[in-house]
Amino acid sequence: MAQLNLIDSFKEFKEFKNIDREVMMGILEEVFRAMIIKNYGDDENFDIIINPDKGDLEIWRNREIVPDGEVEDENSQIELSEALKIEDDFEVGEEVSEEIKLESFGRRNVLALRQNLAGRVMDLEKDALYEKYKERVGEVVTAEVYQIWKREILLVDDEDNEVVMPREHQIPGDFFKKGDTIRAVVAEVEMRNNNPRIILSRTAPEFLERLFEQEVPEIFDGLITIKRVVRAPGERAKVAVESYDDRVDPVGACVGMKGSRIHSIVRELKNENIDVINWTENEQLLVSRALSPAKITSMELDAVTRQAKVFLKADQVSLAIGRGGNNIKLAGQLTNYEIDVYRDDEDVLEDVDLQEFADEIDGWILDEFRKIGLETARAVLEIGQEDLVRRTDLEDETIAEVLKILKEELA
Repeated sequence: MAQLNLIDSFKEFKEFKNIDREVMMGILEEVFRAMIIKNYGDDENFDIIINPDKGDLEIWRNREIVPDGEVEDENSQIELSEALKIEDDFEVGEEVSEEIKLESFGRRNVLALRQNLAGRVMDLEKDALYEKYKERVGEVVTAEVYQIWKREILLVDDEDNEVVMPREHQIPGDFFKKGDTIRAVVAEVEMRNNNPRIILSRTAPEFLERLFEQEVPEIFDGLITIKRVVRAPGERAKVAVESYDDRVDPVGACVGMKGSRIHSIVRELKNENIDVINWTENEQLLVSRALSPAKITSMELDAVTRQAKVFLKADQVSLAIGRGGNNIKLAGQLTNYEIDVYRDDEDVLEDVDLQEFADEIDGWILDEFRKIGLETARAVLEIGQEDLVRRTDLEDETIAEVLKILKEELA
């Protein structure tokens, strides 16, 4: 029974993943020789024949035939009378090969061997999985959601290896359920408690970079190079690209006809707003492009302190800063400058668009001013409070509060 169980376990070995055949055979022989040494004291005169694909296992002990009564080492020598029981034409000095059955080692030794073997193969699998994914860091893989926890998602790849995606590596708009197939980049591989932990990410800049390589043939072929990628996952990203061929428009190639190429990437990233800009070694021009879609009036750069003072017209300030400050933050990361935004002095004296006050004044109130043709702060202030009360449906107190806000802003 012990031999049958052991041979059945051999048949399972060919199903193990990521294990080199020669390495596995070496582990098997090493485990068996350890058991032989434990029982016989030496393994030099033993041959082990293993075929894990078929479940074959043979252990042969080779002993020298000596005259009766002259055996000094029972492990390596056998008396002539005993050898003749095996085959009747043996002579002194010849070698006898005798098969050793697993049952002869005893049930306890066989069970210990099985446990040792399973542990060694499991460790081998863990090491092989670690090395496999260590070489794939930065690659996009596809995995299926197996279980969803509060802090991370457990997934399995196409070879049933377990990988994880922590919450911080998920795009805020991501929503998965068991059985979903998702794409992500291999962000990190580590050994934790002697177990490989493969971490996938959909928020890493490398994920966006790999998606561009898949969607834009010119990048894959090397005609266009991605110089830098920065992201606020799920909100905004900036990708700087460069072409060494003047005939290739890097931005146009990345965006595609009517945005066909970039749209699939945007959908994959849950409608993340992606700005693709031309890379340049001219830092002033790069800062200007990085703050897109805002248009800059002028700027002052300090290459030593990496400080950038950017001056814009009033209606461009909110565009430069962006929602939640993401645009200016990403522009700073892309250019490696700390960017400060200033309103152009001349522009402040001229006027400020009413839309700039949307955070302080309710939209329906601003709409009342637009109904009577007022689009800027100075246009409202020039009419006066009494005329505004008469020409709009707003209360006297509301208009007074609005005028106060406009005056403070222009001051």
